[in-house]
Amino acid sequence: MSQPTYPRSPKVLLGGIAHLGRFIDKIRLRHVGQIQDYNYITVGFDKYLADFLSIDAKAFEQRVLVGGTDEELLAWVKANSRKPSDQEIAQWSQELLVSGPKDAAGRRRFQGRLEDIAIKRGVAVGSLSSVTTWTDVIELDEGRL
Repeated sequence: MSQPTYPRSPKVLLGGIAHLGRFIDKIRLRHVGQIQDYNYITVGFDKYLADFLSIDAKAFEQRVLVGGTDEELLAWVKANSRKPSDQEIAQWSQELLVSGPKDAAGRRRFQGRLEDIAIKRGVAVGSLSSVTTWTDVIELDEGRL
């Protein structure tokens, strides 16, 4: 059985922007059939990022599929986004990286993700690393925590 392929961590910054490199990876991996069950474009961090930058996520997807380096794709983002300041980008990225569930529904989804991870690993939820942020749930799920 082969090891699963994961997109890079949302914690990896590209142009100072959290999740951007992961979004690029998700697009590439999805279109070669290596990931299917991830939140994609219209929900989650993908949507949050596209909304923050005011980019058309489908247009970005098409640009990524044309090919190019991270730097070329970052240049496309800069040319086609609302031009947030470096301070806005840093603040947004930090908020994304420390965000956790904000309400009862979010706490249920968060707990559900932990339960799914525990089932995949064949362990009790209580034996998983203690996490409080959505990014750490991703890290835990993909084996980086």
